Amino acid sequence: MRLNAAFRDQAGHCAALGSPFMARLMGLMAGHWPLDRALAARMEAWPGDVGPKGVSLPLRLAGGLHALKLLGVAPDLAAAYPPNEVPDAQLLAALRGAMLQHADFLDRWIDSAPQTNELGRSAVLIAAARWLAARHDLPLILSELGASAGLNLHFDRYALRVGGRDYGPANPVLALEPDWRGPDPAAAGIKVTDRAGADLNPLDPTDDEDALRLLAYLWPDQPERLARTRAALALPPAPVAQGDAIDWLRMRLAAPKPGHLHLIFHTIAWQYFPAETQARGQAMIEAAGMAATHDAPLAWLGMEADGHTPGAAVTLRLWPGDLHLSLGRACFHGRWVQWMPEPV
Repeated sequence: MRLNAAFRDQAGHCAALGSPFMARLMGLMAGHWPLDRALAARMEAWPGDVGPKGVSLPLRLAGGLHALKLLGVAPDLAAAYPPNEVPDAQLLAALRGAMLQHADFLDRWIDSAPQTNELGRSAVLIAAARWLAARHDLPLILSELGASAGLNLHFDRYALRVGGRDYGPANPVLALEPDWRGPDPAAAGIKVTDRAGADLNPLDPTDDEDALRLLAYLWPDQPERLARTRAALALPPAPVAQGDAIDWLRMRLAAPKPGHLHLIFHTIAWQYFPAETQARGQAMIEAAGMAATHDAPLAWLGMEADGHTPGAAVTLRLWPGDLHLSLGRACFHGRWVQWMPEPV
């Protein structure tokens, strides 16, 4: 897929995920490309699939432009971005000006793949952890694969608001209020005694540049996502190791802890692991599951695209017993959750 088609394809995804501004931005890029000769030439020469299922060049560029707006160094761009509403001609002029005046910044920015820590997905994590707590009544050990900055490792510190009721701590750091379809979450509380994750390129929430990257890849007309992320960035960071997540998980599984449930989870991450890594990880988790006991159960939770619509599948494997369960489906950004846990 080449750039014009990639921009058009991304516009459709943005519209489906509730961002009319990003859909408009991507559409304007598709219709008026190239907006800047130097950066456009580099992007046109990029090898491979540059679209949403590849290296996501449209989102890389959009993230860099949003970063300029957040930094306050591109006033014309800020004046054309939400919450402001301007004609297409003014937005196009602002985009061209930013790409010309900040070419070096954008050239460096697009070197790195888009990276977010979508906190909306914590709604699924909260509901799944409460389901597990109701079944096992054990404190949790959390291991996240593809943890980015580790913000979702704090899901027990967030509230899930369903039907006017909060499921979470008394003073949550933030509250998630997705369009909830299905039965209410379990009433059981969550206790976490250990939390950690791994990522090939972890972001440090305490580093200004990394925090900017987390915020810039959120979409400018979705202020609630920006507000949630800023709130989570204020928490003490969860430990996130740099490296292969499966190699890291081997060490986490090597020392079982009786009296705890070990919850391994990933949200829109497993699908990006190479096939060899997936096979190695599955074999390792299954082997650990075979050794699980009722005093030290193991759970493997995934929220991943499965080729079906809408949204992503929420699946759970649980040992002892190797139960394979569907918990429902969810929007990739957590805007809605179709909670339908299978009976055990």
